[in-house]
Amino acid sequence: MLTLQTQTFFPLILNPSKTLIPKFKTLNYSQSPGQIPIPTSNSGLRFHDKLLYLKTLNVNPQKALQQNPNFRSTPLESLKLVENCLLSMGIERGAFGRIFDMHPQLLSCDPYFDLYPVFGFLLNEVKIPFVDIRKAVVRCPRLLVCDVDEKLRPTLRFLRNLGFVRMNAVSCQTTLLLVSSVEVTIMPKLDYLMSLGFEYDEVARMVVRSPALLTYSVANNLMPKIEYFLSVMNGDLGELKRFPQFFSFSLEGKIKRRHRLLAERGLTMPLSEMLKISDGEFNNRLIEMKLRLLSRR
Repeated sequence: MLTLQTQTFFPLILNPSKTLIPKFKTLNYSQSPGQIPIPTSNSGLRFHDKLLYLKTLNVNPQKALQQNPNFRSTPLESLKLVENCLLSMGIERGAFGRIFDMHPQLLSCDPYFDLYPVFGFLLNEVKIPFVDIRKAVVRCPRLLVCDVDEKLRPTLRFLRNLGFVRMNAVSCQTTLLLVSSVEVTIMPKLDYLMSLGFEYDEVARMVVRSPALLTYSVANNLMPKIEYFLSVMNGDLGELKRFPQFFSFSLEGKIKRRHRLLAERGLTMPLSEMLKISDGEFNNRLIEMKLRLLSRR
């Protein structure tokens, strides 16, 4: 049940307006920017209570202060507003430690200007059901520190043009894509795949079927796997169009090992079958295929 404090913000989610000021307007209560209040017995006690409160959230106070000096002058009541905001969206207290550890600037943010616009965007524009908001944020806490107008909305528009619509729409499982830069992160993957000979529409279908493709490093993931697939496995690019999930499997831990076992026995297997099945089932398939091969001789 929402508290009175969080209820005052909830209309923004139901009818989100444009962000009124730049992201992360710090609630600075010191007399001048960067100034730390002169310690007194009362202020020292309040500061001590604030550090203890951080520990109840499983947040390292020393790290929090080091990475977000503004938190020193932020009242405890302000942090409780942030907590109430997250709780009102279904995010359990047990997840706060990880969220604040990854993004300590949240400790001194203003929920009205910084958090509720993001939640309103996820609910009303991305169309993520309320019950899945928790999953989206826990999976990708960076959502909470991204500007809706400058980052999230333009990326959503690009993804929808790419094909993330209807049954393939962005979900709580793929909101990680929303925090990606179109120019710096997404386009290099598309350009690399097209450089192999795929058409843009083919690449679009591949990434919609396997969204993780847009999160992999070209140099550390895509290129080594493509090189092995083409030069060692003598693979057909058409098979990658049918099974783009190939790039999600470990090159050393699974692709090379299983291909080597097949090659040593003179056997072949469709790419999807070779990688999707468990080790036990793969070994059983090897035995069955070898026995069939021997029976034909």
